[in-house]
Amino acid sequence: MTTLRPFRALRPADNAAAARVAALPYDVLSSVEARAAVEGNPDSFLRVDKAEIDLDPSVDPYDDAVYARAKANLAALVDRGVLVRDASACFYLYRQTMDGRSQTGIVGCAGVDGYTADRIKKHELTRADKEADRIRHVDTLDANTGPIFLAHRPHHGLADLVARWTADHAPLYDFTADQVRNEVWKVTDVAANLQIAGTFTQMAALYIADGHHRCASAVKVAQLRRSQHPGYSGDEEFNYFLAVVFPEDQLRIMDYNRVVADLAGRTPAELLTALAAVAAVGEPQAQTYRPTGQHEFGMYLDGSWYRLRARPELVDASDPVASLDAAWLQTHVLDPLLGIADPRADQRIDFVGGVRGLDELARRAGPDGVAFALYPVTMGDLFAVADAGQIMPPKSTWFEPKLLSGLFVHEL
Repeated sequence: MTTLRPFRALRPADNAAAARVAALPYDVLSSVEARAAVEGNPDSFLRVDKAEIDLDPSVDPYDDAVYARAKANLAALVDRGVLVRDASACFYLYRQTMDGRSQTGIVGCAGVDGYTADRIKKHELTRADKEADRIRHVDTLDANTGPIFLAHRPHHGLADLVARWTADHAPLYDFTADQVRNEVWKVTDVAANLQIAGTFTQMAALYIADGHHRCASAVKVAQLRRSQHPGYSGDEEFNYFLAVVFPEDQLRIMDYNRVVADLAGRTPAELLTALAAVAAVGEPQAQTYRPTGQHEFGMYLDGSWYRLRARPELVDASDPVASLDAAWLQTHVLDPLLGIADPRADQRIDFVGGVRGLDELARRAGPDGVAFALYPVTMGDLFAVADAGQIMPPKSTWFEPKLLSGLFVHEL
């Protein structure tokens, strides 16, 4: 059984405010990019989620002053009436439309006990330093400011309710940012809210699509609050964290590609010879090569693109992790041929989301490096790995569009 419950959102006062406030997640932009993005916009939520941009660039992003400024900036949005607090708890619906494709999720609060009991399933490892940052952020602001991106297996009853509500009611917000249309509805009917909550109790599991660090940090803040309030009932807001839950059949995972800065002492010809032992290597071509299926790769090397096909005898189809293209590439190419033993720590490797295009791979590889274009993993792959209690290789999934922050804040 999983839990998703309604909540009283702190949210933009109207559509114009939503368009000004809404911002990409804190970990998508660098501090330099965020400073440029908020120029001329005092209401951008980046001033809450990346508050170092309001301080001198010399200030460490993890300095106490950054978290204090984030808290002050959130309070200022409330004081100015940019953000308002709903009078009663409810669910919200959040639809994003990009390139003609839509995904509609239910916004609510998931129980931390579902995470600790592995009913909210993970597929990535988290880093302690990144967790520590968001723990301090949530704890200082006493709020979840960024939603966790969750997925559930399709449920026809829930899909019908969402379709009817969005068809019959006008949205609270409807604006376009970065070529993505964002629409939000408030579910005001008591019976509909009860139906949504009841449906989630029938689900065996939810799956983290994106936001592992935000999720782990929210859970640890809840555990901290519980230690501070040993008589807690379990109903307090700090026992829940902000989430948007989508049906998996609406979600799109893009390719997440690799660039290595050098050839580890090999010449391009030597690398091609070594690759031939593990993959079928096509002829060089000038145009980009995008993989058309699993276990196929595009490779940019020395000014040319190549089609690589993993040798079947080297693919372990029985293992949900080993059979992933990112794992195969790491095991048979990146580590033995290019010396990338730890892709999480090695500074020679870079990861490039598919939204940036294949030309970006060639640009980053330059004359001395090599780039690999991967075929995207599927939601089925993600579920299989999570259900097996295993972990995907780092940077395996890139979801588009990204959930915007600032449209919903969950106060603890």
